Amino acid sequence: MDFENKKATRQSYGEALVELGKENKDVVVLDADLAGATKTNMFAKEFPKRFFDMGIAEQDMVATAAGFSTCGKIPFASTFAVFATGRAYDQIRNSICYPNLNVKICATHCGITVGEDGATHQMLEDINLMRGLPNMTVISPADDVEARWAVKEAAKVNGPVYIRFGRAATPVIHETDGKLELGKAIQFGEGTDATVFATGIMVAEALKAKEELEKEGINIRVVDIHTIKPIDSEMIIKCAKETKKLISIEEHSIIGGLGSAVAEVLVENCPAKLTRMGIKDTFGKSGNASELLKYFGLTSKEIIEEVKK
Repeated sequence: MDFENKKATRQSYGEALVELGKENKDVVVLDADLAGATKTNMFAKEFPKRFFDMGIAEQDMVATAAGFSTCGKIPFASTFAVFATGRAYDQIRNSICYPNLNVKICATHCGITVGEDGATHQMLEDINLMRGLPNMTVISPADDVEARWAVKEAAKVNGPVYIRFGRAATPVIHETDGKLELGKAIQFGEGTDATVFATGIMVAEALKAKEELEKEGINIRVVDIHTIKPIDSEMIIKCAKETKKLISIEEHSIIGGLGSAVAEVLVENCPAKLTRMGIKDTFGKSGNASELLKYFGLTSKEIIEEVKK
């Protein structure tokens, strides 16, 4: 696999929005004064009358998106994840999820790879917040292909959707979106020594670890869980029965994120030990994105060490 071919999923989001806008005239986009960073400026340039910059007023943006949905529009509301899910949580809960409105919250700059912006902007709890809301679908794309697919798939869902995009360029691991299906994880390899459940940018790190371990005769499988909710319980149970060790990894707190979601499935259906790799109940730090991944133990090196334990 070519891990050098990289692209930021926020860039993919901007490009996919333009494609979707051409296909569906009911799509409107809202942003909170960050269009250049979230890449919604691409849609704004192409469809200026269907783009709304709400200023630094995230709660107003989300409530306005809810209003648009009641008029038959399909609103995509964007800002940084820390503002989208943190500052506007009340509006998402009560104005979108409670009435089950057709709004898409598409947040960029998730996780510690936000980098130098530091702990205040490194959202590590968004999956936890969003998957806990009734009616909400939660998608965490791993690469360019999944990000584009997620945008188009979200438009098909009649209800609230949260999509998590990143700031940094990450490896493109999928050739096409042919195998992608909402709520269905993708399995790489048939190894039985361990299963690594991964989401977002951690999928590439897990695949790097898989390639290195194969050189030593250790065969694992990597499961790309792009849909956190509804989660693929069938895949998780299958892997628990077929492999010797289970690991989850995410660029998110281990509390309430992918690891918690996998553990919930296991404890109710197929009790098994799970090692959760992620941010361990702490805030992020300011620094270079790649260095922060090493600092928090979220690279292929740490995955290899965990598999070997």
